[in-house]
Amino acid sequence: MKINANTLLEGHKVMLVPYNAEHVPRYHEWMKSEELQQLTASEPLTLEQEYDMQRSWREDADKCTFIILDKRRWADSGAEEVQCMIGDVNIFLTDPTDPSLAELEIMIAEPSYRGKGIGKEVTQMMMHYGVTKLGISKYQAKIGLDNEVSIALFKKLQFQQVSVCQVFKEVTLETAVDESLRRMLLQQVGHMTERDYLAACDRRLEPKSQTATDISK
Repeated sequence: MKINANTLLEGHKVMLVPYNAEHVPRYHEWMKSEELQQLTASEPLTLEQEYDMQRSWREDADKCTFIILDKRRWADSGAEEVQCMIGDVNIFLTDPTDPSLAELEIMIAEPSYRGKGIGKEVTQMMMHYGVTKLGISKYQAKIGLDNEVSIALFKKLQFQQVSVCQVFKEVTLETAVDESLRRMLLQQVGHMTERDYLAACDRRLEPKSQTATDISK
């Protein structure tokens, strides 16, 4: 979606930034992993196909994605942004007749960042963004039957199991965005701030001002 082409969402542990062309090579390396292919029910793509997919995420009106960055590492201007990447989070508008229905996906690609509460924070941030900016009123999540960690995460976020597909070996969970869920999201991610992505990148790369000690030398 073009709506988030210059949007940065800042949480406690992460920054969510637009999926840009410079992110594609590392994303492509991630998706060579058979584990990630299995967890995301994805087929490996060529690098050229991955660039095409990135352009689709940017242009198509039914897709919204953010790259997940390690906030603390991103704050270090010495680290390139691609070195801060740890995963991605996506919203698909799955029904052309109902733009308020969305499928939600999250991938923490870097193993060292799993089990630290990042998946929960990112999912809540994306849900809140979808509700407030995209008008989403119902979420779905389709998760592999063996992915018990993700199933447990979504159930903690008020998703209920609605079906199991043995053919594709996945479970579908859903939640309606009622007042209870709105309050929960506001309570959990009320700290989230939305910033201008390009302006934030420019400020990040500005030389740090000299300290009084430096000036006196």
